[in-house]
Amino acid sequence: MSLALSLPLTPGVNNQYVTVGRRRVLSKPAQAFNRDVAKVVERARRDGVVAPAVEAALREALLGVYLTFYFETPMRRDLDGGLKIALDALGRALGLDDRAVVDLHLTKRIDPLHPRLEVELEAIPNWEFDRAYVYLGEGGEPGPAPVGE
Repeated sequence: MSLALSLPLTPGVNNQYVTVGRRRVLSKPAQAFNRDVAKVVERARRDGVVAPAVEAALREALLGVYLTFYFETPMRRDLDGGLKIALDALGRALGLDDRAVVDLHLTKRIDPLHPRLEVELEAIPNWEFDRAYVYLGEGGEPGPAPVGE
């Protein structure tokens, strides 16, 4: 199960947060980006691009995320500067937890006339974590498995 969306380009990393008093909050451009992502997702739901079954599968699975940033110029922005805000906005709009992301791909491309962010989310049903570690659950500390196991 996968979902592909075309989103507006994220604000630059230096334009995502502002300080208000002693707190760091989302800037106006970052708030606008979040609203725009929510609108894109809602439109995709209405148009049948986001089927309820796909949305449910994405919420319950580990995720692969493929982000292709189309910038206006090749060297003006870092590739990773829009990662967190993009994942957070998609998480809010689709009800996803970005801690479920186990596979992440970032690509930088150039499109001076149509800057944007192309996203593909994929449910990964067969992901396996390293067997050398034993997960002890909430409150427990994961650590190496005993030798011979």
